[in-house]
Amino acid sequence: MKFLVCISNVPDTTAKITFTEGKTLNSAGIQFIINPYDEIALTRALELKEAAGGGTVTVVHVGPSSVEPTIRKALAIGADDAVRINADPADAFFVASQIAEFARKNNFDLILTGRESIDYNSAQVAGMLGELLGLPSVCVVTKLDINGTEALLEREIDGGKEMLNCSLPFVLSAQKGMAEPRIPNMRGIMSARTKPLQVIEPVAVIPLTQSLKYDLPPAKQSCKMVAPDKMDELVGLLHSEAKVI
Repeated sequence: MKFLVCISNVPDTTAKITFTEGKTLNSAGIQFIINPYDEIALTRALELKEAAGGGTVTVVHVGPSSVEPTIRKALAIGADDAVRINADPADAFFVASQIAEFARKNNFDLILTGRESIDYNSAQVAGMLGELLGLPSVCVVTKLDINGTEALLEREIDGGKEMLNCSLPFVLSAQKGMAEPRIPNMRGIMSARTKPLQVIEPVAVIPLTQSLKYDLPPAKQSCKMVAPDKMDELVGLLHSEAKVI
C-alpha cells in the first residue's frame, strides 16, 4: 500500500507568540514541531505498513526550506521519503490544491492528515483534498483498520461512536486515540539524513482568503473581590461591569 501523510509545521505549544506589526508571526526564538495530529496520522500509517509487511509511507509538506528539519523528523520517525512543495502555505485551499496536484500523479491508496493544525485550527484541508481529488473523505477518525481494499473507521459523535466502512482510496483526518506518537530513535535519526526529500515547485493557485491582521487576546484583568454577604453588590457588578447578566 502507498500511504501519503500530510504534515504541517507549527509552533510548540509552550512558545510565546508575538506578531510583527500585527501582520506576521514573529518566529524568533520559537521552536517548531510536527503538528501533533499529523504525527498521530503518521504513526498509524507506519503501523499499518508494518502490519501488512510492506508498502511505503510518504510525507508531504507545503512550505519553504526552513521547515526541512521538521520534515526530517518525520523521516526519523519512520517515513520512507518526503516531498516539500516549495511555497508559503497561504491558506487551506492553497495547501489542499498543492497536495492534490501531487497526489493525483502518484496514485496513493490512503491519504491522511491531522484533524486540524494547532496554530490555525481550521480543520479544512482533509475535506478539501477529498473534493479536489474526487475521493471520499472522513474527518476526525479515532480508529483505523484495513482489510484488503476495505477500511474500518471509528469516530466519536454526539452521544456515541460511529462505525464506518470505506473502500480505498480515500482521505481521512486523524483524531487523538488513533495511535500513540512515536519518538525517533538514534537509528531513525541517522537514517533520516539519507532518505529522499524531493522539492517540487507549486502549481498556480489563487488563495481564497487573506489575513489582514493578527491580535493577541486581551491581557487578564485584575480580580475584584466581593464579600460573601454582599450578594447585591456582586449582582450589580455582574450586570454593570462584567455585563454577563
